[in-house]
Amino acid sequence: MAELLEMPTDWTRALAIVAHPDDMEYGAASAVAAWTAEGREVAYLMVSRGEAGIDTLTPAECAPLREAEQIASAAVVGVDQVEFLDHPDGVIEGGVPLRRDLAAAIRRHRPELIVTLNPREHFRPGGWNSADHRAVGEAVLDAAVDAGNRWIFPEQLDGDLEPWPGVRWVALAASPQATHAVDTTETMETGIASLLEHRTYITALTDVDPETYAREFLANFATASGERFGTRYATTFELITLAG
Repeated sequence: MAELLEMPTDWTRALAIVAHPDDMEYGAASAVAAWTAEGREVAYLMVSRGEAGIDTLTPAECAPLREAEQIASAAVVGVDQVEFLDHPDGVIEGGVPLRRDLAAAIRRHRPELIVTLNPREHFRPGGWNSADHRAVGEAVLDAAVDAGNRWIFPEQLDGDLEPWPGVRWVALAASPQATHAVDTTETMETGIASLLEHRTYITALTDVDPETYAREFLANFATASGERFGTRYATTFELITLAG
C-alpha cells in the first residue's frame, strides 16, 4: 500500500462541501479540529438539510433537528460558518444546477482547499457509497473549476461575487484511493465529541450507546489510517491538485 503523504499546510481558508449533516463527522471533522487549532479558517456547506435521514421523523420534523445538531457539531471543532442548501436529501442530482450553487458558494468563501465526499461507487471494498455522496463529490470537482471561469455562470458576477480561481486542492474524504493524511492523535476526542452532537441521528441509527458507537467507529478507522501514516490516529484524504 502506498505511503500516505502529509496534507499541504500552506493555506488559510477551507470550505467543506458535503451532502448531509453528519457527513463531516465520520472522520474528517477530526482533521478540521487540527486545522482550526492552528488558526486556519474552515466553513461548512451542506447540500441538503438531512431531512430524509431518520425513518421515525417526517422530513418537516427532521430537518430542523439535523440542522441544529450540525451547527452544534461544527462548533465543537471550531467552525462557526455552517450553511445549508435546499437540494432534496436522498435524491440529490448532479449536474448544472448543483454546480451553479456550489460555484456561487466557492466564489463567496474563496477557499484554497475544498474538502468533499468521495465520488466513487465504493468508499471501501464491499461498501457501497450513497448516491448523494457520489453526486456531490463529482459536482464539487467540477464547480471548483467553474468558480474560476467568469464565463461560466456569469450572472453570479452581477452582484458582489467575483471569479475565484484560487482553489488549489480538493480533498476527497473516505476515498479508497487515499494519498494524504492528517495526524489526528491530539484531536480524536474532539472529533468524537463532534460526532456525538448528532445524537438524534445516532440514536435512530443504532441501539448501541451513542458514545460507544462514536468512539468505536472513529477509533477503528483512525487507528488503521494512523498505522499507514506513522501516527496513533489519522484521517485520510485523496488529494486532487487543481492549481499552484
